Amino acid sequence: MAERVATIKRDTTETQIQLSLHLDGAGDRELEIPVPFLRHMLDLFAKHGGFDLNVAARGDTDIDDHHTVEDIGIALGLAFREAIGDKQGIRRYGNRFAPMDEALAQVTLDISGRSFLVFHAAFPKEYVGTFNTELVEEFFRAFAGNAGVTLHINVPYGTNTHHMIEAIFKAFGGALAEAVSLDPKLKGIPSTKGVL
Repeated sequence: MAERVATIKRDTTETQIQLSLHLDGAGDRELEIPVPFLRHMLDLFAKHGGFDLNVAARGDTDIDDHHTVEDIGIALGLAFREAIGDKQGIRRYGNRFAPMDEALAQVTLDISGRSFLVFHAAFPKEYVGTFNTELVEEFFRAFAGNAGVTLHINVPYGTNTHHMIEAIFKAFGGALAEAVSLDPKLKGIPSTKGVL
């Protein structure tokens, strides 16, 4: 099987991003991201998914974090779409619950080739430190839209905003790892259409 790895370079007037993703890695991370909370969340995502993830990002964070967070989501989605290749033999679906103290998150996804995001999370606070929590949904919308993934994120309860978001990223890593894993019983593309 070909190595499932991709490197994306995204340069705009607002951000400069180089991102490498290895789906069959060991959870190694090297993250240079000028948004500390997102760096923390992507560290969790890669570790709990078992993905090697390298990100070197610069952005106009003097304005706010929006462009940098969204563009890293875009780059991660594009890298995923390239790395997953022809999708032969993958499980396709992934589901993971992750508790974080009082908070619980569920991430369910389908590597379908169809981009869609359902996001149900009501965060008690608008900010975690200096990080605007509305950017969590923006990040996942950017990822799903560029990865060709149907992504459902639900946080049924929680009182600590940091814990709620941390649970999401841990569940996201686990669900994606399950979906990209290879099923030895499955031959070809996991779809009756013959294409994803």
